[in-house]
Amino acid sequence: MKIHLLKTGNFMLDGGAMFGVVPKTLWSRVYPANELNLCNLSLRCLLVETGNRLLLFNAGIGNKQDEKFLRHYYLNGDDTLEKSLSNAGYRKEDVTDLILTHLHFDHCGGAVEYNHDKTAFQTTFPNAVYHVSKSQWDWMLNPNRREKVSFLKENIEPIAVSGQLKLFENNFSPVPEITLRLYNGHSTGMAVPFIKYNDMTLVYTTDLLPTTANIPLSWVCGFDTQPLLSLTEHEEFLNEALAHDYVLVFEHDLYTECCRLEMTEKGIRGNKSFNFKQIVEIPFQ
Repeated sequence: MKIHLLKTGNFMLDGGAMFGVVPKTLWSRVYPANELNLCNLSLRCLLVETGNRLLLFNAGIGNKQDEKFLRHYYLNGDDTLEKSLSNAGYRKEDVTDLILTHLHFDHCGGAVEYNHDKTAFQTTFPNAVYHVSKSQWDWMLNPNRREKVSFLKENIEPIAVSGQLKLFENNFSPVPEITLRLYNGHSTGMAVPFIKYNDMTLVYTTDLLPTTANIPLSWVCGFDTQPLLSLTEHEEFLNEALAHDYVLVFEHDLYTECCRLEMTEKGIRGNKSFNFKQIVEIPFQ
């Protein structure tokens, strides 16, 4: 198995929304914000090559949204999904499976692109099966008013009509080394990949834990649609991850790519933060 962490650029969100009821005097000590109260967040994707399969987890925001939409999110950085794929030695035509953890625009936008003359949209990965959990797809079709703005028509319809869509249930394994488990606090049917790699279990935390700052139990993200359920899911996941020494891989934490966990007098916290390359290039203890 070969595994890569792909950078697709950064975007900014309000710090109060990222950390819910936690006051800025606390969260700003561990995750900085600018004068507009905006936190800079990464948009990392995960790429796994195993056997004759090339699996991509999430696709970033993409580049097809108009300036009116994007100016609310202050996109920054020089990285793109296509550039990062190329740097890893692949083309978008090589991807056999695209797993979308959920269908919010910052996770699935890059899964759809303009055609050559920008008259219509098409799927970005023409040879890939597009995997989405059935419960997330059904939820997207009838979203609540609050979450509806995250499900963009131009991100969804091209996938729906492409013939590439495959819906899955809980504990789906696209390959033997990977299991997708569903969580519902952030968005119903959000899939979290658990990946067996060498002697480790890597968990691409997506919006279950967007950043290391969201690890403390009360620091539930304000975007979560069911925050009390998120609290329960976080606690159960953190206890499991600590007990089994999982490596957490963060999609949105600009400053920390990976960490393990430890028990402290204040509860479970991040420990042993490190770059993803240490997993794949250096023998890791």
